Amino acid sequence: MIADIKSLEELQQQIQIFFNDIDLLERAITHKSFANENRHLGLKDNERLEFLGDSVQDLVVSEYMILEYPDHPEGELAKIRSVVVSAPVLAEKAKEINLGKYLLLGKGEEMTGGRGRDSILADAFEALVGSIYLDQGLEVVKDFILKLLIPDIKKVEKGEHIQDYKTLLQEIIQKNSNARPEYEVIKEEGPDHNKQFTIQVNFEEEVLGVGTGSSKKEAQQKAARNAIDKV
Repeated sequence: MIADIKSLEELQQQIQIFFNDIDLLERAITHKSFANENRHLGLKDNERLEFLGDSVQDLVVSEYMILEYPDHPEGELAKIRSVVVSAPVLAEKAKEINLGKYLLLGKGEEMTGGRGRDSILADAFEALVGSIYLDQGLEVVKDFILKLLIPDIKKVEKGEHIQDYKTLLQEIIQKNSNARPEYEVIKEEGPDHNKQFTIQVNFEEEVLGVGTGSSKKEAQQKAARNAIDKV
């Protein structure tokens, strides 16, 4: 056991789920950077649990929507699910349970703010889901997932939870024009493991918005949202 027992007890109290196999919980919070830096310990990182948790989430959310929205077509349900289980939403869920506090991270990730990075938090949340499923079974993990995600499912279903700002901006523009907005990288800074991209969205030689993020995709979304706010 590498993780602090007190921290693991605290995390279990936080989520109100108490593990039979505490090693599963430890693996769920072990980022690959920590496992790689401590190979002599023979630790397993959380990527396999993340893979499992992703599938479990899809099943639980899909079943809930099939029962809750019997008249919605498959395509609409798929769109709702894609937003609800997206990295930004899952990162928010991880923050709600303060999951970042308990992660085992390598020194590099720790120093560059990995404990609060959305991608790491979302992956850890999925790993936690996978570990709960293996340790406690489907009914317990279903309660855990739905308690956190039902409010988001309902928001998305009502159109109150917009994640794809690029698509929304394009829809706004195409009401009056067939042209598409163009995204341009105007700044790229930081080391390879912690890049920051600044992107502007242009339309007909006009800058509509600017956004910065740790990936080009995130920066594009923020630029599109900035443009929508101005509109």
